[in-house]
Amino acid sequence: MTSKSYHLIIVESPSKATTLKKFLGDKYLVEASVGHIRDLPKKELGIETDKQFNPTYVQTIEKTNLKNIKSALSKSSELYLATDSDREGEAIAWHLVELLKPNVPVKRLVFHEITKDAILDSFNHTRDIDMDLVKAQETRRMIDRLFGFPVSNKLWKNVKSKLSAGRVQSPSIKIVVDREKERSKF
Repeated sequence: MTSKSYHLIIVESPSKATTLKKFLGDKYLVEASVGHIRDLPKKELGIETDKQFNPTYVQTIEKTNLKNIKSALSKSSELYLATDSDREGEAIAWHLVELLKPNVPVKRLVFHEITKDAILDSFNHTRDIDMDLVKAQETRRMIDRLFGFPVSNKLWKNVKSKLSAGRVQSPSIKIVVDREKERSKF
């Protein structure tokens, strides 16, 4: 095949990539992102709280995997982002575009079952990346970090290392502590 004759599809999991390869012809390259592409840094807050809460992302995709995806993209005339249909998948699709900076048309490919019919039908319903879903995921991630990061540090120092607390665990722990204080007073 000549250069730029493929359509690149990026999914999240290698097993899903294998399945799609079986269903689609050889005009399609299918690659797996193997999960998230970028995230907040592990050892710092990663959110500029004094600058409208702008996140600072670091690349989390393995370099070899990114190199494979970039190589496939260079041979492609079109990019289909077929990450999961939830807000995490939408954010992964957006992070891929941010990182890859494709010079080809980009389409969001969404299917809810891994069957040949569902996948083929999804090509009739492509769309743009839903930035509302991306912002929802980004907000959830930042809330996890803003609430969980300081509490996790205290847990590591006062209870046990490697414990984590997030937006759900932190309020839950507070409820338990408040109840225990009430019980003790009684």
